[in-house]
Amino acid sequence: MHLVMILIGLSLAWGLRNYGQRPAGTWSQRWQRALVLFLAPPLSLLMTAIAILWMGPHGRMVWRWEGWLSYGLAIALLGLAVLICLKLGWDGFCTLRRMHQFPIVSVQGQPARLLDTDELYSARVGFWRSELILSQGLLNQLDGEHLQAVLAHEQAHADHHDTFWFFWLGWVRRLTAWLPQTEDLWQELLALRELRADRQAVQTVDPLLLAEALFLVASAPLMVVNLVAAFNHQNEADRLSERVEALLSGTEVETTATDSWPLAWLLWVMVPLVVVPFHF
Repeated sequence: MHLVMILIGLSLAWGLRNYGQRPAGTWSQRWQRALVLFLAPPLSLLMTAIAILWMGPHGRMVWRWEGWLSYGLAIALLGLAVLICLKLGWDGFCTLRRMHQFPIVSVQGQPARLLDTDELYSARVGFWRSELILSQGLLNQLDGEHLQAVLAHEQAHADHHDTFWFFWLGWVRRLTAWLPQTEDLWQELLALRELRADRQAVQTVDPLLLAEALFLVASAPLMVVNLVAAFNHQNEADRLSERVEALLSGTEVETTATDSWPLAWLLWVMVPLVVVPFHF
């Protein structure tokens, strides 16, 4: 019976990723659908593993070999999840430790860590309370107005705690890289994160200035760490065009819930735990 639960969970996760409604429509609908397709399958598998671990390898409806096999698979999945989380946490800690070696400067009244490089680089680095990091090249090559646009974008990342939430989304990505569409959905969420930050920024700065700054910084190298939300994180040609077009067209980018159907996935994710009281 426990092995059947695992097979059902795998089938549903694989099926939802392959045949689920693809992110489309308004910005809000794209955000919701991408988030549901990205999170629901792995969370369902984790809930299944937790339920099996809770019920144990014994029971009247479980053969001895099948009980221990499913129990071992559940432990393996949860153990892998913990190891990946610890690895990402350690990588993030090392990044923060390196960043704290950089001097603190004041840029237009905001404290920032100064990266001594000629490359144009700007990012928020950290966990819940992220810190601003800027390169010397960025300060040298951008005038005051363009720099203000970049700072407004980075402040949007801080207001939404993007480094915190995308650390956990990055953990899910690593854990379920074998599921279909994982990388595509991850890139979609990153793109929507940047679009949201852009739209908040243009409430205080000229969108044309932000678009020009984006073009200037787009070719800069990236630090590939889940605790980083960089201004130029999406620098592929299609993503760059999408951001610039949204800025210049004045398209509203909302990430609040507008559809009711995505809320139903929460019930589906919790289904494996419902069977625990009936285990005997």
